Amino acid sequence: MKAVVQRVKATTLSVDGRLISAIDGGLTVFLGVGQGDEEKDSEYLAKKIASLRIFEDDEGKMNLSVLDVKKEVLLVSQFTLYGDTSHGNRPSFTAAEKPDRANELYLYTAKCLEGYGVPVKLGVFGADMQISQHNDGPVTILLDSGDKKNK
Repeated sequence: MKAVVQRVKATTLSVDGRLISAIDGGLTVFLGVGQGDEEKDSEYLAKKIASLRIFEDDEGKMNLSVLDVKKEVLLVSQFTLYGDTSHGNRPSFTAAEKPDRANELYLYTAKCLEGYGVPVKLGVFGADMQISQHNDGPVTILLDSGDKKNK
């Protein structure tokens, strides 16, 4: 499972011109579910996202988490994180999990984040979403649940 975590001042997510979700600061997280990912991958990433110290403290050091600053997470499903361009310029998405299972793990990741006390807003799984965000920093962190398997 892969996640792109971006610290934001604000993010809005719309589908067909209709506002679905918005956060006023916090983290926008793009989540990709790969073949073979399991609940433990969701649990690992949720704990990591909730605990990431990427917000500045009073001394300007990145030392606070989304929980510490009392902000939200906008969680967006994004199978394109599994795009493979090693054989040409058109991405192949064969490493992405099938939609039904991917949606289950996407929703489970949201539930795990909420379990840590993080307010979570969602996109619309499988929809053509338009996302506007005001990045903060910018600060972007890449996470992969596979990183833990080797440790």
